[in-house]
Amino acid sequence: MASVNKVILVCNLGADPETRYLPSGDAVANIRLATTDRYKDKGSGEMKEQTEWHRVSFFGRLAEIVNEYLKKGSSVYIEGRIRTRKWTDQAGQERYSTEIVADQMQMLGGRSTGDRSSNDGFESQRPVRQERSQQPRSSNPAPASREPQSTSYGGGGGFADDDDIPFRAHLMGREWAAI
Repeated sequence: MASVNKVILVCNLGADPETRYLPSGDAVANIRLATTDRYKDKGSGEMKEQTEWHRVSFFGRLAEIVNEYLKKGSSVYIEGRIRTRKWTDQAGQERYSTEIVADQMQMLGGRSTGDRSSNDGFESQRPVRQERSQQPRSSNPAPASREPQSTSYGGGGGFADDDDIPFRAHLMGREWAAI
């Protein structure tokens, strides 16, 4: 049976990206993202919040884009996959770390007021995609973005044109890739 390892997050950065370069010269950027679930406590009737923190890694050109345009508080849409790493710490204890390896990233929200870039954090209107085979990135350049697809999914649930999407106004003119 086939398996699926896919993560989709829409959330905010909890800190500025941390970027380093591998001996090969390829960039690796790591960010921490927060997602918050809100729910009503059955016992007290109060609204409660639970925040989850996620570690996300980017490689190659996507890592460079993250470093250049994202900062603490930036809203992002990320697609990727879960990866668990095992290592031995300085005390000899085996440790595990679960993180998300991002394949695609889209900056969300309005234009940034920070001074991190001359374009206010929005260079492209299309999502940036990292090819899965690049881990770490090879010398072959990967496409920087996925082209929008005009696939209709049938059964009355698909949309033939992006202008027909009912939540289009919430996307603030950004083009989303078909998932």
